[in-house]
Amino acid sequence: MLIIGPHLSIAGGYKKAGKEAISIGANTFQFFTRNPRGGKAKALDPKDVESLVEIMKANDFGELLAHAPYTLNMCSAKPETREFARMAFKEDLLRLEELPCQLYNFHPGSHTGQGVNTGIKGIVDLLNDEMWPDQKTTAVLETMSGKGTEIGRNFEELKAIIEGVELKEKIGVCLDTCHVYSGGYDIVGNLESILEEFDRIIGLNYLKCVHLNDSKMLFGSHKDRHEKIGFGTLGLDAFKRIVTQPLLKDLPFFLETPQENTLDYKKEIDLLRSF
Repeated sequence: MLIIGPHLSIAGGYKKAGKEAISIGANTFQFFTRNPRGGKAKALDPKDVESLVEIMKANDFGELLAHAPYTLNMCSAKPETREFARMAFKEDLLRLEELPCQLYNFHPGSHTGQGVNTGIKGIVDLLNDEMWPDQKTTAVLETMSGKGTEIGRNFEELKAIIEGVELKEKIGVCLDTCHVYSGGYDIVGNLESILEEFDRIIGLNYLKCVHLNDSKMLFGSHKDRHEKIGFGTLGLDAFKRIVTQPLLKDLPFFLETPQENTLDYKKEIDLLRSF
């Protein structure tokens, strides 16, 4: 069965988010661990968390995906930015020990002019400092479109990070369809060959989830502008091939498409399930 869900707010609690997911036919969801622009995380309510656990068990949910704030940049040239990244990353991992969520997605970061190798070293050093062998959560690097000084614009950069991480069983990759297409990987015309390239360079065993997003931008634009499924430059046929691709069939899929409200996600979920 296709494991698919939207990005939901947890402002009203995890139980509410779980019920909202069920109401639109989802069997997983993604959420921000804190305000996407940074700040403190809301204290956990154990009863609320237990209610979510019960909902997930009763409705055969797949893995949930926690998303780090966009301001988390492990390789910035600014010490205060790196220190926030360190604090938020460690605090989020500790909070996720109390939640039924085993995946934590984050943008690798931007080297802000220091150079790719320096940026990668900063990311690796922080990961090795703050991850621990018994953590239950897998830290997931998101593929990026490559705008500006972003790291993660290609499979080789992600491979370099993974190679430097000591706890390789605790690291993975989230493939964002909008980002990789804008980044120059033709998943519309050559999905299977792109997955073969991912496997050759990184290894499909590191691929933990997929962000399903169409794109407002042209192929290879290196710009990150999400669009509703079937309304962008990837097109509907590409998503049919993605969700029916045998190499991806056991992964959870997460929608980050621009919607007016949560109910709009139901149309996309129903459409993708129909494939």
